Amino acid sequence: MPYRVTFVCTGNICRSPMAEWIVRHHVEEAGLDVEVDSSGTDGWHVGEGADHRTVRTLTRAGYRVAHRARQFEPSWFDRYDLIIAMDRGHRRALRAMAPDAEALGKIRLLREFDPAAGDDLDVPDPYYGGRADFEHVRELIEAAVPGLLEEIRNALKDR
Repeated sequence: MPYRVTFVCTGNICRSPMAEWIVRHHVEEAGLDVEVDSSGTDGWHVGEGADHRTVRTLTRAGYRVAHRARQFEPSWFDRYDLIIAMDRGHRRALRAMAPDAEALGKIRLLREFDPAAGDDLDVPDPYYGGRADFEHVRELIEAAVPGLLEEIRNALKDR
């Protein structure tokens, strides 16, 4: 059974799909048995594709993307090994949905995996910004990838 990781933001059209496709690329390159996907805390964009600026940012950086937005459901806690919130607000929303302590233990912030992040653990929402804001989000996600891959490798060893 593969290790399962999901990324969660608000509408599942900017930050979480960007994290999904960046991390998916890196776990595939590393040959890890990991399934990666994403969702949102809210259902505003369910069924829509990723924001066109997210798609362009990923494409420019050499990542592929194919996405349909969906909303995180409390019943999904059982299906994931790691649930990664993009900011503290998403973490708060996920914690409110968590049915038990085991589920709470699966919730992490993405930037916790970036040792250079310090106390700045939120990935900012680029939705109301421009190209530079989307590129900044990509850079923050990429900075967390090595630490996240180490976490996943350690978890896979323990299986």
